[in-house]
Amino acid sequence: MTDSFADLPGGPRICYREDGPADGVPLVLIAGLGLDLTSWPRPMIEGFTGRGFRVISFDNRDAGRSDRIKAPNPGKVRQLLARPLPGAYDLGDMAADTVGLLDHLGIEKTHLVGMSMGGMIAQTVAARNPGRVLTLTSIFSTTGHRRVGQPARSTLLRMARRPATTVEESVAGHLAMMGHLGSSRFPLDKDVETAWAIELWERAGGRRARSGIARQIGAIQASGDRTAELGRITCPTVVVHGDTDRMVHHSGGRATAKAVNGARYVEIPGMGHHIAPDLVERLVELTAELALDPAGESR
Repeated sequence: MTDSFADLPGGPRICYREDGPADGVPLVLIAGLGLDLTSWPRPMIEGFTGRGFRVISFDNRDAGRSDRIKAPNPGKVRQLLARPLPGAYDLGDMAADTVGLLDHLGIEKTHLVGMSMGGMIAQTVAARNPGRVLTLTSIFSTTGHRRVGQPARSTLLRMARRPATTVEESVAGHLAMMGHLGSSRFPLDKDVETAWAIELWERAGGRRARSGIARQIGAIQASGDRTAELGRITCPTVVVHGDTDRMVHHSGGRATAKAVNGARYVEIPGMGHHIAPDLVERLVELTAELALDPAGESR
């Protein structure tokens, strides 16, 4: 699990990792808001590599070990009013980062899997670069329409809390948030989540780990309603959502599936906004089924 770096032409320096056979069909994982490449459960990556995929995971701009963008953070009021700063980057810029990484790796076409904000980025890549995307798996994501996919008030209140200043605070905050966003039907593994929170803090340089979240929120808001653009997606698509999601209401998943022609919608009862251990195999299977044609060969 070695970190590598790609200096994108005219863009940020992106940190990434590769797993699985070098000659496998590429599958790119795009993480969510404030998350880094380690947010993808290791058993999920192994599930994909065990099926022969070449898995590429990476840190979005303003997360993990990728570059922080030299721009001011939007204030809390701007975030609440969904008014991004003038000149803020948007999801299109983050999608361009993804395509730039594919170019760096010499990958012409890939399967895309994105969760939450990463699902929005993956949707944008598929809509704007149809020749580069074999299939799309969008997990607990949304369209950007303000009447769907909105967080619960209780979630917004938790997101507005003071950022952590120590690793202990970061771990406690993460466990509390995951307890809120997860579900009793698909419980989290506290030891795994604790280890992940510590790694996230240390890998990104402590307090710097969360320094780009406000700009990423601004990117989502600057992109507005993408419903019409999602109609341009032509690749086979599966949209997965849980009916107890407090971060992105499941109306966002339903709207996404409705906007993408021919998309399959899978709503999992009891699933929240978290890839719990008991969900990993289901998510791997949904993506693998989509990626394989009827003859059992990769698309």
